[in-house]
Amino acid sequence: MAKKSRAPNAPIASTDSSDKTPETSAKHDIRPGQSLELLKELHILTRDGKMNQDSRRKLKQVYHLFQFIEPLLAEIHTKQGSVTLVDHGAGKSYLGFILYDLYFKALRDRSHIFGIETRSELVEKSEELAARLGFEGMSFVNLSVAESITSDYLPATVDIVTALHACNTATDDAIHFALQKKAKTIVVVPCCQAEVASVLRKNKGHSLSKNVLTEMWRHPLHTREFGSQITNVLRCLQLESHGYQVSVTELVGWEHSMKNELIIAQFKDLPRGKPAQRLSDVLETLGLEEMRERFFTT
Repeated sequence: MAKKSRAPNAPIASTDSSDKTPETSAKHDIRPGQSLELLKELHILTRDGKMNQDSRRKLKQVYHLFQFIEPLLAEIHTKQGSVTLVDHGAGKSYLGFILYDLYFKALRDRSHIFGIETRSELVEKSEELAARLGFEGMSFVNLSVAESITSDYLPATVDIVTALHACNTATDDAIHFALQKKAKTIVVVPCCQAEVASVLRKNKGHSLSKNVLTEMWRHPLHTREFGSQITNVLRCLQLESHGYQVSVTELVGWEHSMKNELIIAQFKDLPRGKPAQRLSDVLETLGLEEMRERFFTT
């Protein structure tokens, strides 16, 4: 029988009051049931239980993401009795460990988290930490996101794919991984990706005389900003063209992160024709036809 998920935790309390000590502030930032030992191992808390501003921002961002992911986990777990999550560009696996500690740890079933990371030293440290904490449902794989698509280390299908600030083309590779693995849910916070901007820049001279929209990226700064914006638009259209329902929101306030866009896609087997055509039209209108292989449709 599937276990019921816990009720969502209350919002993180403010720590602006001047009469709070660092120790008290840290306690107010931390969710009930959170392992303090884990937070110390992740260097979010110091050994004496204190937290600096950088750590507080990092923890707040991960907690906000958890608020979005928890109901998605619960929905899948209720339907099938277990849930498999793959976290791409895991780094030190902040997200994976927090998810496991707050949700997976209590399940005691076949549910599993896989962390994918290219830096072998971070993979080794994450493996050691998971073993020390008894987090048996966590595995870490030393692969690029692209390599993981065909790797035998990972199951043929997965339930949820996450990518938190996966750099360069890794966000797109994570989306391609999710499509290949028939993921039910995809959660990404896109990071820097200059490929579209470079194509816009390359074709700018040819496009200037043909399309007034080129004025949107005529200046170099605008090229970079518009390239980032249109990249995420193309990602959303690609996901919709594969039958996903897509929502876009901000993760946390701008004071916490400039890389702030949160894309959540849930597979609903929706009609694919219109978003596929819109994607094709956008590529053609903006002179990005050479990007069709990256933003492929069904």
